[in-house]
Amino acid sequence: MRIEVSKYENYIAILREELVPAVGCTEPACLALAGAKLRQVLGEVPQTITVKLSGNLIKNTKSVTIPHSRGLKGIAAAIWLGITGGDPDLGLAVLSSVTDGDIRNTEMLMEDAARCSVELLDSGAKLHLVLAGTGSQSHALVEIVDTHTNFVRIEKDGQVLLGQVTGADERRLKADRSLLNVDDILSFADSVHIEDVEPILRPQIEYNTAIAEQGLAGDYGSNVGRTLIEHFGDAVGNVARALAAAASDARMDGCQLPVVINSGSGNQGIAASIPVIVYAQHHHLPEEKLLRALCVSNLVAIHQKTGMDSLSAYCGAVSAACGSGAGIAYLLGGDYEQVSSTITNALANVAGILCDGAKASCAAKIASAVDAAIVALTMALDASRFADGDGIVKADVEETIDVVRKIASEGMRETDVTVIRHMMK
Repeated sequence: MRIEVSKYENYIAILREELVPAVGCTEPACLALAGAKLRQVLGEVPQTITVKLSGNLIKNTKSVTIPHSRGLKGIAAAIWLGITGGDPDLGLAVLSSVTDGDIRNTEMLMEDAARCSVELLDSGAKLHLVLAGTGSQSHALVEIVDTHTNFVRIEKDGQVLLGQVTGADERRLKADRSLLNVDDILSFADSVHIEDVEPILRPQIEYNTAIAEQGLAGDYGSNVGRTLIEHFGDAVGNVARALAAAASDARMDGCQLPVVINSGSGNQGIAASIPVIVYAQHHHLPEEKLLRALCVSNLVAIHQKTGMDSLSAYCGAVSAACGSGAGIAYLLGGDYEQVSSTITNALANVAGILCDGAKASCAAKIASAVDAAIVALTMALDASRFADGDGIVKADVEETIDVVRKIASEGMRETDVTVIRHMMK
C-alpha cells in the first residue's frame, strides 16, 4: 500500500531533519557550538564567560570525553574549546576545525577557573543554556533552547541580533512528527523512491559503521563491544549488539569520527542503525532492502521519542534499539503484525532503563537494549507477543508506544530531578 503524498513528503523531511552528522556527544557539542557562536559575535576570545545550564545539559556533559581535545572533559572545556577553535557554521560538528594550538589555548584558559562561571538554570526546558562573555570592549550573549542547534537569542552590547523564538515556534517550522505511525512507516518504506532517501541514509551507514569498527579496533571507554565479541563470539545477534556498543565506546571516549544522529543523539543514531546494517550484511541482502529497513528503524525510533523531552531520565537507547528491532523484522520480510509485535515485546522488557548522563556505561545500555530488541524480534517471528494487560502492554502497538511516552515524559520527571541532584553532589 502506498502512502499519501503529503505524508510521504513529511516523512522525507523528518529523516532529513533528524539524520545529521555530529562529532562527539551532542551535549558537549551544543556547548561548544554556543562558545563558537559567542566568539563569532564578540569578534574575539572573551576574557570571562558565564554559562547557565539546565540540569540535563549538566548531566550529559559532566563525564563524557570531548573529541578533538586530547581527553578533556567537562562544561568549561567544551565551551572554551568551542570558543578557541570551533566553527559555528559546522553545527554539531563544530569541533572538527580544532587544532593542537586551540587545545593548548583551551588548557591555558581553564587554568584560571575564575574566567568561567557555571550556574544551574531554573528552566522549564530540559535543554537550555545561556552563555554570556565579556571581551576587551564588548559583551555578547547567546541562548539555545529545546534542540541542540536552536539559537533563540543573540545579543551584542545590548543590541538584539536574533530575537526570542519560542520552542513552539521552532517546532512549527519542522516536519510534523505527529503524523508518524507504524502502519504508515511500513507503507513509506515499501514505496519510497530510493533516490529520495539514499543521500540521507548513506552517511549514516558509512559514518556509523566506521566508528563502530574503530571502537572494536581501539581502546575506548570500558571496551564493552570488544568484551562481547571476545566472550560471546560472532553470532549475528551478538555482533549486532557488540558493534553498536563499540561505536558508543568510541564516541563516549572522545573518538573524532562523526556519527549520524537520531532524535538529537549520536548513541540513538548508532542504536537505530548498526544492528540493521549487521543483519543486512549477514544475510547478504541487497542495499535497496537495507535502505528501506533503515527508513523503518529510524522513523520508528523517532516516532517513539515524539512528545518526549529530548533530554530526560528515559534512556533513548531503548527507543532507538526498538527501532532497530522493527527495522530488522522488516528486513527479514516481517509484516505489520510481526513488526508491531517486535516493538511491543521490546518495550515490555526494557522501557525503564535509566539515563544518568553520557559516559562509558552508555555502551552497555545500548548492548542491553539491542539484545532486548533481538529477543523481541525472535519472539515476534515465532508469532509470540506479550498480551494486552501484561503490565503496560496494550492491544494496539500505538497505544503501547503512547503509554511509554507518557511514562517517560510525565512519570519519570521527578526521577530526572533526583538523578541530576545526586550527579551534581
